[in-house]
Amino acid sequence: MGTIKAIIIDDESLARDLVRSYLGAHKEIEILGEYSDGFQGLKAINELEPDLVFLDVQMPKLNGFEMLELLDKPCNIVFTTAYNEYAIKAFEHNAIDYLLKPFSNERFQNALSKVKHRIAGLLTNEDQIDKIKNHNDSSEELLTRVVVKSRNKIDVIAVGKIKYFEAQDDYVMIYTNEGRYLKQKTMKYFESHLNSSEFCRIHRTYLVKIDQIAQLQPYEKDHWIVILKTGESLKVSRNGFKLLKQQLEI
Repeated sequence: MGTIKAIIIDDESLARDLVRSYLGAHKEIEILGEYSDGFQGLKAINELEPDLVFLDVQMPKLNGFEMLELLDKPCNIVFTTAYNEYAIKAFEHNAIDYLLKPFSNERFQNALSKVKHRIAGLLTNEDQIDKIKNHNDSSEELLTRVVVKSRNKIDVIAVGKIKYFEAQDDYVMIYTNEGRYLKQKTMKYFESHLNSSEFCRIHRTYLVKIDQIAQLQPYEKDHWIVILKTGESLKVSRNGFKLLKQQLEI
């Protein structure tokens, strides 16, 4: 096996020091850099194209899962975190390992052994990232923000600033007062990961933030539209009308 190029992404300097010290016995691993937040780490991954990334989950600006959505190319990921609620045992047997802080040198070396097997070609990087994304999509954690990458720009959108979502084939357009952003996710994903007391699926095409609704008006026979505070109008389906009535208590 040739040189394995690695980077370390963690907002805690002591945690980065520990990983670096554990890697000291492996001359075949070259550390390309260390980074303390998600934006720096993402930029480094896309520019340096490492073979291996030690990645903290909870970090400033972008967390580990959000970073994976924005990668130009997949790579081998080992998560390191102090939060056991993210410790998915399935990762132990799939394409990624998961180290719960504080982890021992023995546990670290076990994870490194798995990585070397993956780099040797037993599992593709694409499979690894897909499994992580699929797990993240199936989790029940509610969103507080959405990250979107367009060209060389990354936008972090607070859920509270979103007016509504519009389905566009395999993508969803996100509308805010500052602009609109295209995200490669499904409406079903956002519907299941947003607070149902704050958002309502009013139509197969639209998911709207309830406090953005100014009026509910009839439109032709047995059809309705909502008028947003910004003046925009959105169609409401029959089922959407029932759901909206329940949430507005009318």
